[in-house]
Parts: sequence; C-alpha cells; structure tokens
Amino acid sequence: MFRWLKRIVSACCRPLSVYVGLSSGVVVGEDYPVLWHRDLEKHSCGEFSFAIAQANQVCLDYGHVEPGREGTFVGVYDGHCRVDASRFTCDNLSRHLITLARENGTVDEEVLNNAFAATEDGFLSIVEREFHGDPGIASTGCCCLVGVIWKRRLYVANLGDSRAVLGHIGRFNRILAEQLTNDHHVRIKEVRDELRALHPDNPNIMSRVRGTWHVNGIKQVTRAIGDAFLKKPEFALGAEPLSGAVIRADPSVSSRNLQPCDRFVIFASAGLWDLLSNEEAVQIVHTYPRQGIARRLVLLAMNVAVRARKKYDDLMNHDKHVRRALHDDITVVVIFIDHEKLNDELTVPGMSVQGFVDTHRPSHFNIEQEVATESGVTETEPTETESSETEHTEIVPTETESSETESTGTELTETV
Repeated sequence: MFRWLKRIVSACCRPLSVYVGLSSGVVVGEDYPVLWHRDLEKHSCGEFSFAIAQANQVCLDYGHVEPGREGTFVGVYDGHCRVDASRFTCDNLSRHLITLARENGTVDEEVLNNAFAATEDGFLSIVEREFHGDPGIASTGCCCLVGVIWKRRLYVANLGDSRAVLGHIGRFNRILAEQLTNDHHVRIKEVRDELRALHPDNPNIMSRVRGTWHVNGIKQVTRAIGDAFLKKPEFALGAEPLSGAVIRADPSVSSRNLQPCDRFVIFASAGLWDLLSNEEAVQIVHTYPRQGIARRLVLLAMNVAVRARKKYDDLMNHDKHVRRALHDDITVVVIFIDHEKLNDELTVPGMSVQGFVDTHRPSHFNIEQEVATESGVTETEPTETESSETEHTEIVPTETESSETESTGTELTETV
C-alpha cells in the first residue's frame, strides 16, 4: 500500500555518491578528443564553466558565451539533421540581439523576441536561396536557448528542449532547483494539446512512432530555428503539403530580478537533461568546486549513459558516430552569480568564447555606448579594439530598485 511512498523516501535519501561519486566508468579529469572545455572564465558578475561533448559524427551542438563589461550573453544551440542551422544561429543571434539592444538602449523581452525573429528570417532566406541545389537544407533546424544578464536582471528565451535551471538557496540553507524554461517537446501533454488546438483541421498532426509521440511523424520538438520543410509548403520535400506551419520559431521568454539567494544557472542542451534531472545537476554544481564543473556534469551524464547500457568500453573505444547510440551531443554552461560583483565593471575586457574554438576575441557585448549622453550628443561607436578598452560609467540602482532586487520573492514574467 505504501510502496510508492517508500520508493520516494528511498530516492530522496540516496547518497550523493549514487550519481556523483564514481567508482568505475567515466572519471572526472579524463580528457577525450570528443570533449572540449573551458574550466573557469570570467563574466560580468562572476565566473562561468563551459563544456561540450561530441557524440555525432559531426557535433551538431554549438555554444557561445559573450561576457562584456555591461552584461553577459549565453547561447546553447542544439542542432538536428545537419549543422547548418545551429552554426548559423550561433554566428548571428547574439549579433542581432546586441544590435537591437543598442538601438533600444536596453535589453528586454521585445529585444529577445526580435533577435530570434531576425535569426529565423536570416536562415530561411538562406534555405530559399539554396533549396534547389541542396534540398536537404530545408530539413535542418536547431533548438535554441539564450540567457542574458543585464542590470541585475536575468532574461531567458528558448525554442525546443534545451533548458535553463536556476540553483538557489531555500529554507534550511538547502540548494533548490528551479526550471526557468518551458520544454517544447511532445512528450508533454500540454504541448501536444497546444499543437492540436492550433491545427484543428489536421487530425494527423500528432502520431506515435515506435511508441513515442512525433509532430507529423517526424519531429519531437514543436519550436525551432529552421526546419523549413515543416513551416512552408514550398519546402515540403515531397511530403504531404502543409495546411500551415507545424513548427514555430517564437520563443518562450521569461525574466526575473536576480535575488540574493540565487547562486548559479545551468544552461544545457537536451543531451544533459536526458541523463540528469534538474535536481541532480543543481546538487552536483552546489557540491563540487567551480573549477571544471561543466566538464564534470558532462562526464557524469556520460557515465549515466554507459552504466545504463553497460557499454563503457564501447563508449571509450568507438568512433564518434557510434557514441550517438548511447548519448547525444552535450553542451553545458554554468553561470555563477556573485552578487557583490553585480554592480561592478569587469576589471579585464570580456572575452567571447565559442565551443570547440580555442581562440578568444574581445566581447561585443557593449550596449550603452550607443545611447545619447545627457548633453544630447551620441557617442561614436568605437572600433573593436577600442570597444574592449572603453570605460563605462557604473550604474547604481536607485533606492527603490535596490529594495526590489533584495526582495526574497521571485519575479517572473513570461510571454509564450
């Protein structure tokens, strides 16, 4: 009668070593050709750790951290079918966001929505131009997760099933996990119901393939950049003509003032969340040192995959494309929030970091340099070199803003 309660209590009481202490299998500290990492770098209000593990023959994940003096941008792009969409999104979404933020003098939900729209339009124009010579480009897309820290506020936007999870301190000084994003995945009943409601004249919009739900029998996510063949009839690739787009590119956007209890945010592709729960990932980050924590999460997720199938030797010895049978590409960025630095400028110029790229370049995350000064004179945009060396005036919140920031309540707004 109480068997279900016993299982819950047992799971809650399991020692952390069940999923973080490894007596065999993948060991943190090992380096593999398929693993790229930056163990600890600086951003506008703290430090970050970044890692990517490749499973496909060509890694379809892209990741990007753009830490400037005024704020921090994080992008996780989980590609499918081919790399075209994730690579394009990584190269262009942050650029669109910074351009729009400069034009508006701020970052807000509208800027995020417009940056996603500009990126989608840009990629679909490439599909239109190249489709006749390369029809396969219409089937490539990517899930897209973006986070921005700007003036003590965290903005998060996503398409698909990549996920941002906040670690914050709750009652009795316990670390708690809070998911900041919605999964646009058809395993979730509400997502299936939403899709059916949007397409009442298409009874086959949802179907089960090998026991799992799919959109049009093909995809499992309902929002993505690209996937033109499920958005426009001219790119249908020989399939039944569409009555309307079945994949959307409008993101779910949320924002919240950073609270004193907030400690870090984990931004990761579905490859991590397929193997670790929100609570497990947050507990791991809270328990272990910052140095190399993203790499630790990636390796622990790989460990879960190989233990589940008892294929450790296969994972270590087989080529990249064979690994895909055990786990997906995995991208993880852990952003630590040091509240004493939220009102400070970086003491060194921010350096942009992109996954699998070993070179750094000065960050382009400079927004307020474009805003008119009090005298009505607009500042001249500096060159790339000058941009990294420009000093910015520290912005101190007003007394009202400070009291709102220090509130223990969580402010959360969302547009879907």
